[in-house]
Amino acid sequence: MKKSIAFIFTILTGVVQTQLASAQNSSSKKVLFVVSSHSQKGNTGETTGYYLSEVSHTWDVLTKAGYEIDFVSPQGGEPPVDGFDLEDPINKKFWENKKYHQKISNSLKPSEVTPSNYAAIFYAGGHGTMWDFADNKKLAKIAASIYEANGVVAAVCHGPSGLINIKLTDNTYLIDGKKISGFTNEEEEAVGLTDVVPYSLENKLIQRGAKFEKSKPWEVQVSVDQRLITGQNPQSAHAVGEAIVNVLDKQ
Repeated sequence: MKKSIAFIFTILTGVVQTQLASAQNSSSKKVLFVVSSHSQKGNTGETTGYYLSEVSHTWDVLTKAGYEIDFVSPQGGEPPVDGFDLEDPINKKFWENKKYHQKISNSLKPSEVTPSNYAAIFYAGGHGTMWDFADNKKLAKIAASIYEANGVVAAVCHGPSGLINIKLTDNTYLIDGKKISGFTNEEEEAVGLTDVVPYSLENKLIQRGAKFEKSKPWEVQVSVDQRLITGQNPQSAHAVGEAIVNVLDKQ
């Protein structure tokens, strides 16, 4: 009788361990993309949203490396898109992928996200983020949970606006004292939106204690500080994806 009970216990233990290993492996191959729900550039009458190539080029690198992508936006549902250029073959590949087109068109609300399901969170840019990323407490909490579970936090271009108010459990800001890149003052001036955006991203990141790193406008620039990965502009999206894969593969 005792042998039978011991045998059953061994079988059940093995099943539980297998299920736990499967769950851990599943979460280790998932990345959460954050995209903007904001569609207007201030009072200019011009539309904005998430920048397509900043999603597609990072997505392309990650999916090729075997990662599954989910999407979340501040409001959930179908987010507005900017930089809609299907002459870019990676944009076209992403936009015409039925599975991922369906996913991004039905993005999750922050309340629908379970942070433990993800190995990394990536904030895609686009000017829309300047209005709806920084003060979203639910998204900040998700990112902090992923980071403190040994996950990666990444962003590109205006995406680092989502990092500004992320606080860790010790009440410090995530970016304080860390190397970081993002859309620069020079680039904002070049696109004529310095007086349109609600704040300077570069200045705000520096105010939070970040060690801001930058290259010349439109050059690829990626900063990696342990598990924090950021890129300067749309041209850096592919390299940010490679850096995410690099860091995750080493864990």
